[in-house]
Amino acid sequence: MDKLTEKEISPLASIEEWEDDVLERYPEPGPAKAKDEFRVYSEAEDNPVREFYRLNHKYQTYDNVLAKKANFLKFDKMEMPWWKAMEYLNTLVDDSDPDISLDQLQHLLQTAESIRADGHPDWFVLTGFIHDLGKVLCLFGEPQWNVVGDTFPVGCKFSDKIVYPEFFADNPDSYDERFNTKYGVYTHQCGLDNVQMSWGHDEYLYQITKDHLPEEALYMIRYHSFYSQHREKAYDHLLTAHDQEMFKWVDKFNPYDLYSKSPKPPVVSELKPYYEDLIAKYLPATVKL
Repeated sequence: MDKLTEKEISPLASIEEWEDDVLERYPEPGPAKAKDEFRVYSEAEDNPVREFYRLNHKYQTYDNVLAKKANFLKFDKMEMPWWKAMEYLNTLVDDSDPDISLDQLQHLLQTAESIRADGHPDWFVLTGFIHDLGKVLCLFGEPQWNVVGDTFPVGCKFSDKIVYPEFFADNPDSYDERFNTKYGVYTHQCGLDNVQMSWGHDEYLYQITKDHLPEEALYMIRYHSFYSQHREKAYDHLLTAHDQEMFKWVDKFNPYDLYSKSPKPPVVSELKPYYEDLIAKYLPATVKL
């Protein structure tokens, strides 16, 4: 790949613009803000989300995923306590997001507290708290389209249910006979654990936590951006019956992620002891990134 320009690295002013776009595509009643009050994107050529997906769909190839796994799954970038890692994530805050002025930590606390208020298990609460930690990939120099965005399988034909499917015309895998059929390198109902997903913060955090959290939590983390499946059912032919059952947990999780934004900030100092205890219950003392 040629050296990327700054616009190709960061087509979005804020990585949260992607989630605002999801709200437009999949509106549901929100607790604090009507969906028509969120940023509305057009089909105009200068639409930043459109440009984001043009790059995402061009460069998210099977080989890209394998290369990123080989690099980042060494977990040799840094090591720190989990809470410090959450604070490190705050350096991604961008004042250009008009929908919320809270930092990443406060947004994650809002998500987790909404889950907690509804009486879900504590591992579910913890999942809400840490689910976006993988976005630290941006702080390691990864372009936005390799960190956020709707996720989808690579190694088989790209579904027309994926947002902006026309942009896959620029993806070399679309012309590779190994990858451009319905099943590609996979087999019928082979199971998602055998499928390579496009690279991003979901897969990265799953790999970090896969030995520590319940399977239900891991599905939430790994597939919460896989909208072409849990909203459109585009890849049923790859899922096992067990995958289908576990996706019920993904469906439970997503409203908390997308619709818990509120301008009222949580009091971090009051909540920190509870979440540090929760981290200690399920996770190692430090996280290797």
